[in-house]
This record gives sequence, structure tokens and C-alpha cells, in this order.
Amino acid sequence: MLKRVTVTAFPPLHPRSSLGQNFLRDPNVARKIIAAIAPDPHDTVLEIGPGEGALTHELAARAGKLIVVELDDRAIDRLRQGLAGTTVEILHEDILRVDLSAIAARGGRLRVVGNIPYNITTPILFHLLEHRAALRDAVLMMQREVAVRLAAGPGNKDYGILSVMCQFFAEVDVLFDVSPHVFYPRPAVTSALVHVTMRAEPRAAVADEEFFRAMVRAVFGKRRKTLRNSLRYFLETEPPAELESTLRRRPEELSIEELAELSNRLVAIPRPGRTPA
Repeated sequence: MLKRVTVTAFPPLHPRSSLGQNFLRDPNVARKIIAAIAPDPHDTVLEIGPGEGALTHELAARAGKLIVVELDDRAIDRLRQGLAGTTVEILHEDILRVDLSAIAARGGRLRVVGNIPYNITTPILFHLLEHRAALRDAVLMMQREVAVRLAAGPGNKDYGILSVMCQFFAEVDVLFDVSPHVFYPRPAVTSALVHVTMRAEPRAAVADEEFFRAMVRAVFGKRRKTLRNSLRYFLETEPPAELESTLRRRPEELSIEELAELSNRLVAIPRPGRTPA
């Protein structure tokens, strides 16, 4: 049974470009998003940047526990008034500073939801991955271009650091596109709703996760170069000759499993100031 949540009507907020705000104003799209999330009474849901609350009241009615994280003080005032008398927890904070693991320790793994600001999409994604053990999944609205990069596979020009690291720790599904016409102000790009489901274990075994992450950043940071050339900068030494067939390739040609295997081979090589694994 749905909880009763009284909806208080407020005049529209004036979006702040400094906060990357594009408010969802189409109730049909909001219902489609709620259907994709499918919250139930067993869920602890954390909503990032509820803004005018297009999803918030429906989430409050359906989820067992709802926590909202909002930076805009105007939206906070409305949330406190509109959700008075409910069990919704309101945090007036920057999501990038919120300790998601500490929140999950109080009530179980979180389901994260949000129409996230385009200008900080990547930092938010990496923040969620950092706290992946505390999360069950995330259903996020983002720029379609970023969604495509998240889901891209090897051999694709969109395949890169974001693709590898997200798919290493999670399953990524692009659910549907969302027109700019349903937001105010209208963004200049099409959006997409993405479902990120955290894996119980990483997609491939790596001997040193920190080394793997550093290697992926290094080789994709010089993606026009062959792996031999990009790894020469990263390792500060010549890559081993026995990897020659791999070293002739470019990073976007390697699957995540192949990148993991390469990391495992390289981590044992002595490097200046570092003891091999």
C-alpha cells in the first residue's frame, strides 16, 4: 500500500545555471521514470537534487525510506515545508561530500535516483562507484552523450575511461532517451535515463586495483598512441617485449578483461620508487 504524502503546491523555481539546474516539468516523463525505478517498501532510496520535487513525492509514497540531498537553499525550504510530517530525511549538502557508506550503514544498501547536473555528471558517477558497496543501484538522468560513453564497448570511439571503470564495477543499461522539451530551461542536448547496477564482484580479477585504475587513466589519456608508447610514459620504463602483440594495439581495442590481464602482467614489473606486487 502506498503511503499518503500530501503535495503542497509552490510557484516554479527560477533555475540557477551555477547549479546546473534543468527542472523536469513533464508529469508523463516523471511517471515513466518512477516506473523504471519501481521503488517498493523494502527500498531505501536516496534522491540527488530533487529540485522542484518532480519525483520526490512519488518516491516518498512508494519507498520504505527516502533521503533527499539538495544543495539549493530555496529548494530545501520547499522540501521542508512540503514534506513536513513525513519520514523523509532532508540533507542540505553537496552530494559529492555525502558519505553514502555511512548512510547505508544505518539502513541498508541504497538505491540512488537523480536528474543530475550535467556539469558534474562524471564526478557524481565516480563518487557512487567509490561507495559501490553501499549501493544496490542508481537510476540517473544524464546527457545522452555521457550515457553512450558509459555503455560503449571496445572498438567504439566512445569507449574510454568512463566506460571501463563503470563497467568494471557495474552493469550499465541505457533505458530511454528524454527530449529537452520536458525540462525548464531546455538543455541544448537530449538526455537519457541510465540504470547502473553495482556488481557483487568486479568484472575481472586484478592484482592491484589502484594500479589498474591508474593504468586505465594513463593509456586512455593518450588514446591516439599505441599501448607501447602510452605505457612507456606510465611505467617510466620500456614495456616488456613479451607483450609485443598487445603493445601494438591502441587502448580502445582492448576489452575490460584484456585491460585487467595487462594490468596484472605489468604490476609485477619493478618501477622507480615502487615495490612490485
